[in-house]
Amino acid sequence: MSAAQSMPSAPSRRNLPRQLSDAEAALFARHGVGRDVRPGDVIFRRGELGRAMFVIEDGEVRLEFGDGLPDKIIGPREFFGELVLFIGSHTRVANAVAIGSVTLRIVDQDAFDALVASEPATLAQFMRRSFSYLVASEQQLIQRLKRRNEDLLVTLDSLQHARTQLSVVQQLVSTDELCGLCNRRGLYRYLDQLPEQRLPGTVLALLLVDLDRFKLINDRHGHLVGDQVLRAIAEEVQNAASIADMPCRIGGDEFALLMQVSGEDELIARATQVVYAVRALRFPTGAGELSVTVSVGGSLCAADADWANWYSEADAVLYQAKGRGGDGCCVAGAHIDYERLVPG
Repeated sequence: MSAAQSMPSAPSRRNLPRQLSDAEAALFARHGVGRDVRPGDVIFRRGELGRAMFVIEDGEVRLEFGDGLPDKIIGPREFFGELVLFIGSHTRVANAVAIGSVTLRIVDQDAFDALVASEPATLAQFMRRSFSYLVASEQQLIQRLKRRNEDLLVTLDSLQHARTQLSVVQQLVSTDELCGLCNRRGLYRYLDQLPEQRLPGTVLALLLVDLDRFKLINDRHGHLVGDQVLRAIAEEVQNAASIADMPCRIGGDEFALLMQVSGEDELIARATQVVYAVRALRFPTGAGELSVTVSVGGSLCAADADWANWYSEADAVLYQAKGRGGDGCCVAGAHIDYERLVPG
């Protein structure tokens, strides 16, 4: 008895979309290579590169798609893995696992091409029905994924809303309300993340910026003008920062700019930039036009030290700048002409 004659007719499965006709079954039985599979054996795995189609002569195979999709059970005179014969190399989208003992016929690309040449009418009917089934399956998959995506979008929207609220809260907690720069809390968060944000070929440097005679400004012109001055200085400190730097308001009239610079020359240039930028500001008041100045202290930051050490060194040279009358900068260890920064 031939393999085609031995294949059960399975009348209860005759109307299944993957059911082979008698002519198709006989054709694949003649040209396919037989293979017996033991219970639980994996015929192919999801993600593998497909090279052949399989026809079940006896037994059942479970197709496991994963990703929350239901498995499919296929049985005698049904086929699977055919897409590789239509489009060439194709990655398997499911695991194929034998349920009990299974007898298969394996049809590779060469055998299928020979059948297309010798039996075009039968193969055209097979391919037309296969394509119709694939299209229907894809449509079902799209609808299923669409429903799942809609559920995911609702979940993601809720998570995004919660994340946005959390970000807003963190931003408010870490930001100075008056100037919009980071406050001390934001600075400390930045310091915790600093090792991951270091740029190659740079060194850390710190500028401390202190408004000269701020109490006098408040006393003469009021706190509204004082707040305006602080906001303007905060903007100039921000302007002196690159994308990798951290400008912040330490408190009161003191600002800090933690930078990643190429060296001492860039540190001096940034300090000078802040001094000149603030000196150019003018504020209209009831008592006439107001100009302000700042004192700036800067230092390169030792890699083996921490914030407390960096701050202490920059604060010491800031004190020197204040002691020289303000409106200028001092940089630790640098030989710069302080008087050159003070208008004559």
